[in-house]
Amino acid sequence: MIPFVASLDDVTDQLIGVFREPRILIGIPLALLGAVFMSFGALYQHRGVQKVERLTNSSGSAGLSGAQLFSLLKRPSWVVGTVMLGLAIVCQLAALTFAPLILVQPLGAISLVITTLLNARITGVKPTRRSVRSIILCVGGILAFVTVAALVATEEPIDQTQLITILALLAGVLLISGAVWMLVRKGAKPLFYIAASGIIYGFVATLAKVVISRIQNGDFEWLTLLCLVGLITATAVGAYFVQTAYSVGPPDLVIAGLTVIDPIVAVIIGIAILREAATAPWPAYVGFIIAGAVAVYGVTSLARNHPQVVLDSQQLPIPRGSKGRAADD
Repeated sequence: MIPFVASLDDVTDQLIGVFREPRILIGIPLALLGAVFMSFGALYQHRGVQKVERLTNSSGSAGLSGAQLFSLLKRPSWVVGTVMLGLAIVCQLAALTFAPLILVQPLGAISLVITTLLNARITGVKPTRRSVRSIILCVGGILAFVTVAALVATEEPIDQTQLITILALLAGVLLISGAVWMLVRKGAKPLFYIAASGIIYGFVATLAKVVISRIQNGDFEWLTLLCLVGLITATAVGAYFVQTAYSVGPPDLVIAGLTVIDPIVAVIIGIAILREAATAPWPAYVGFIIAGAVAVYGVTSLARNHPQVVLDSQQLPIPRGSKGRAADD
């Protein structure tokens, strides 16, 4: 338990250092601003996808077609949403240059709360008690998960074997995701697209960190170039799944999956491959498992209990109850 206590002391010193170094406080509003941009960006992109579906009179639930993707580029709402998501990324990166991870990363979960409130106001569909409970589980679980990671994580140099392992796993994830999508695309649920994009973006975050680090160190060679290619490919595939998710699910559900699954995958990569928690005591791993399970359960629960998802399912022409059976007879 001594290493864990020592890490707690280190984090306490880091937090106290915020007041000794006022510039660190700049990272907090930047992270909050990024969360706001992410929320509005998701809503505008969702609106653009819905508009394109109406104009083309075709659903993108089985995967957006090339014509639909091209049409998105001509929708002002989707373009505005894309710009806002770009600003969210810029704010997040800028926040990390001023403040430590423990202060910045958990603030991204605020976007789920903002998106839920905005979506409820726009659609007029108020969150139910079950959906609110699911959101609390999502936010609480991911805050606990990232906090435990911040307490015990140590940054280690990344060797070529680790990079090749990450790239190989990414290739496997992309192939499996593509194969599963081909099999279930006609009846895929929102959770599939959300989970797939969240897992892929977890690799994107890791590769982005690797590429930036190697460029800063002047280590731009074939493996760095391969990481850059993998980063661009994964970003494109993940973005496609996100846009399709907007076609089959509400924007706050999409944000819930991304803000939960993305950081969990990134931390798992850091623990299992990059050995960033090699010195962590066993209680930290227990904390990872519990907090991660709570956050993931929150996402799956929100996918089942989101009021828009429930409302849409009730509008399907499916016989229900004794009335439906009587009609069949």
